[in-house]
Amino acid sequence: MKNSRLLILVTALVFFFLIGPFLMIFLTSFNADAAMRFPPRGFSLQWYTKAFGVRMFRTTFWISLRVGLSATFTALLLGVPAAYANVRYKYRAKAVVELLFSSPAIVPGLIAGFALLRYFVYVSNMPIVIGLYLGHTAILLPYTVRVVSASLRNFSVDVEEAAVILGSHPVHAFFSVVLPNIKGGLAAAFILAFITSFNDVPLSMFLTGPGVATLPIQMLIYMEFYYDPTISALSSIIIVITIFIVQTAERLLGISKFM
Repeated sequence: MKNSRLLILVTALVFFFLIGPFLMIFLTSFNADAAMRFPPRGFSLQWYTKAFGVRMFRTTFWISLRVGLSATFTALLLGVPAAYANVRYKYRAKAVVELLFSSPAIVPGLIAGFALLRYFVYVSNMPIVIGLYLGHTAILLPYTVRVVSASLRNFSVDVEEAAVILGSHPVHAFFSVVLPNIKGGLAAAFILAFITSFNDVPLSMFLTGPGVATLPIQMLIYMEFYYDPTISALSSIIIVITIFIVQTAERLLGISKFM
């Protein structure tokens, strides 16, 4: 009995340690005072109104959305065949290829961002949005490969081989048999990659430029000059939307087993 109570206490403390910061952000977003403080003083929704009314937040939101969706789709287009080849076939350099696919997730974001800055801006001189798109695609590829690979390992290869034996072309068998059976893994890879892209800071910090920034970078810039609860309100909105998307996908597809 004492052990169970101690376990419950430790679990509650860990849970509070993880959830506490988000709870503080949520409460300060309703602060009636003009300064971000905890505990909040009074109750007001003015900061939510301001979060929607600030033009630079709206502009950077659409930039983050376009970059996140395009980079996620590209990472899936590259990651699905790469994961399929890595799971279904055996070759000598398989371990090296797996390490290469994992390297963008292993290398710190600041280092990757600085390296891509040197290449995209100083060498290639490409537009900022294109550099953001390519950089986000590079950091999302490991997530798509890993999640889709886990989904493919859970799907029996016998079903695919049976379709081929019965006369289906391997490419047709892949699209008609394999993809429908790993849709949960694809959804998990898409959600994980998009959330990672949308909330990225280290890489985007190096690849943004004059007139082009993502929403998290714009929030950091805003906090350099203003310390009102607008950022708390905007953060609360992003948290609620993220939780809603993940929970909806979990209920419909059961994506937690792939993540």
